[in-house]
Amino acid sequence: MALRAAGRQSLVDTVVEQLRAQLAEGEWRVGDRVPTEHALAEQLQVGRNTVREAVRVLVHAGMLQSRQGEGTFVMSTTDPAEVMRDVRRAGIRDVLELRIALEAEGARLAALRHQPGDLARMRAALASQAAFEDAEGQPESGSHELYAAHDVAFHTAVVDAAHNAALSATYGWFSSSVRDALVASLGDREMPRIVPGDHHALIDAIASGDPTAAEDAARALLETPKRAVETLLANG
Repeated sequence: MALRAAGRQSLVDTVVEQLRAQLAEGEWRVGDRVPTEHALAEQLQVGRNTVREAVRVLVHAGMLQSRQGEGTFVMSTTDPAEVMRDVRRAGIRDVLELRIALEAEGARLAALRHQPGDLARMRAALASQAAFEDAEGQPESGSHELYAAHDVAFHTAVVDAAHNAALSATYGWFSSSVRDALVASLGDREMPRIVPGDHHALIDAIASGDPTAAEDAARALLETPKRAVETLLANG
């Protein structure tokens, strides 16, 4: 199936989008070798340098892999960058539901696999966060960004204590959405107040070595804001 001829403006971007579309539509499967630069240039009616730059973009994105002397092969038909853009466009409820899934499993595994340094890292994150709390343990006005950054550091430490590289990488990739959603909720007076003790209860549950207690504590910490968001959406 021939590719659509590219226009004359933003040629590299145009070729990238067309190649990405072909991958998503199944023109080539994972493991397939894509046509040569010369063949693609003829199909797209662009220069080989333009095709080469477009391929480099998709290699960097993890969709293609160039093997010296062999050609260029399909590694993925999904662009991780596009998936991340979709996640960043998700609403607060969607983010909370995904957080619960990742953090509950992270806490469960952390109870089984944590090391002393993991617990110390969690406590250090909470201590740093406390510097931005008022006398009632609530985030100080004007410090929401910093408060959120330390909160994300705490939850990242919990997930990392699971010692699962794939889980940590996924959560690290997702953490910017967690931070943005938290900052938004901190500025919303209709969201529930922070309960600092819930974070310490999660640490205690992980330290106890009880995976069920740790999972329950992680879920409980996020269940209250999730219910609040659901109520706001239902009344909106």
